[in-house]
Amino acid sequence: MQQSSNVKPPGRNVPPRADAMIEALRGLGYTTATALADLIDNSISASADCIEIKFNWLDSDSWISITDNGKGMTGGELFSAMRLGDRNPLHTRSATDLGRFGLGLKTASFSQARRLTVLSLKDGDANCLRWDLDVLATDPNGEWHLLDGPAPRAEARLASLADQACGTVVLWEQLDRIVTEGFSSRHFLDLMDDVERHLAMIFHRFLEGSRPALSLRLNGKAVVAWDPFLSSNPATWKSPVTKIGVGKTQVTSQAYVLPHKDRLAARVYADAGGVEGWSGQQGFYVYRGRRLLVAGSWLGLGRGRSWSKDESHRLARIRLDIPNDVDAQWKIDIRKSSAHPPAALRDQLCRLAEDARSRARKVFLHRAYSNSTLRRGEEVVPVWQSKETATGRRYNVDRAHTVVKDLVEDPKFGPKVEAMLRVLEETIPVQRIWLEAAESGEHAKGGFTGEPTDSVREVLDVFYRSLVGRKGMAPNMAKLQLLRTEPFDLYPELIKNLPDDISKE
Repeated sequence: MQQSSNVKPPGRNVPPRADAMIEALRGLGYTTATALADLIDNSISASADCIEIKFNWLDSDSWISITDNGKGMTGGELFSAMRLGDRNPLHTRSATDLGRFGLGLKTASFSQARRLTVLSLKDGDANCLRWDLDVLATDPNGEWHLLDGPAPRAEARLASLADQACGTVVLWEQLDRIVTEGFSSRHFLDLMDDVERHLAMIFHRFLEGSRPALSLRLNGKAVVAWDPFLSSNPATWKSPVTKIGVGKTQVTSQAYVLPHKDRLAARVYADAGGVEGWSGQQGFYVYRGRRLLVAGSWLGLGRGRSWSKDESHRLARIRLDIPNDVDAQWKIDIRKSSAHPPAALRDQLCRLAEDARSRARKVFLHRAYSNSTLRRGEEVVPVWQSKETATGRRYNVDRAHTVVKDLVEDPKFGPKVEAMLRVLEETIPVQRIWLEAAESGEHAKGGFTGEPTDSVREVLDVFYRSLVGRKGMAPNMAKLQLLRTEPFDLYPELIKNLPDDISKE
């Protein structure tokens, strides 16, 4: 016979001690940036389109607030929002709800501050509640004391709602996890910069466009969207938007291969590196409700072993949009900063990533500039060849390359040139190049990088005259040959201006 719902199950009621539980929750691993992102999620879920974050430096009395113009909360709704674990993460939520666990407001705030105050205005009714960890710490019974109203002297810090019909302000005080020993106003400013970069990335799809869905400001300065895909750049390769999986596991995907460094202005290149730098930002970008959860990760995928983030695949970035009811399948954590794809999707995601990684590697290794004078399908002939042999990978100079062939076949100098090439091939400092590239984050320079134009023209002229004068090649054919020959392919304008009649010079 089924038990009545009024009958208590056997056992004891064992609520956690408030002081011990809160201190444990403070160690979930939030940064200030990820904690503020959690609060912004709540504001967006409350239909806010204007959010203002304020950092106020007052040494140990510094404070941070976040104000939105969302729909606000009644007294009962605010009580529910301030209660830990009030909502079951398994319950169905609206498609625009960016929350999940019912803990974000509290755990994010406690990770940074000892006092959390929330004031909310709805239908002309203002309600204010606060948690004070010092009050909880002094209770001998470990009970939960949710306090009414702001702390003394905190009213002015909540005044940002004064001119609004509805909305919510969250106030962090006693920033013991931020303002630690030795922390100064300069560190506070650096922290603001870190927060701005992070929020520009996490909420970029809300912030971008001529009519953005969200206005986000930090101490009066608008946070500008950071697009990880350089999607508006014509040199960015994009795959078609595709669906992966079936039923509830289905996700939307689009792969991008960003342009080679040499095709980007210095400022654009530096900005596109993102918070983690070019190598760190490669991989999948997982979104839920347009909100970025994972910013650059290969998600533990790979054939045989998980892919690592390496230089050759730094240009590959893949967007995934998942619905907000698959958090359990994707193992989304409380901080909304990690995800693990379901087993049913892993093979398809691997194939998608393999294609993007292959394309990215080709762009990374290939010369950046393309010549419109080359016919479709023609490729630049490289000087160096990479081959896998029984004794390992070797790098050899292509003896058939235009620049090399004449010298190797010269009866007088050919043997000496061949000997010199062999010495170069046997002494390539591969390990040193790899190590220095890994340490600096930059690949080795080439293609006459940094050389004055006159120096490049002198070398180019030597080979042009050899093609026209010694081989009898027509000037237009010689120019075309040079356009598809490394490293001269980088200088189409210099090649275009070579004289058609070299005898007149």
